[in-house]
Amino acid sequence: MADETPPPALDRIDRAIARIEAAFAQRTRAAESAVQRHAVLRARMADAVRALDDILARGTSD
Repeated sequence: MADETPPPALDRIDRAIARIEAAFAQRTRAAESAVQRHAVLRARMADAVRALDDILARGTSD
């Protein structure tokens, strides 16, 4: 009985599960990448706002 091949339906289910797991892994990688890009963008925007604040502060103190 251990030498029997699995029914075609079980093979299809196994392949479907493998596709779902691969898609989930890809989505997870994409989400992690987006989080990293967001952090970089947020830091750059904070730097830009600080620079603008400095320019405005110098302009009003003259």
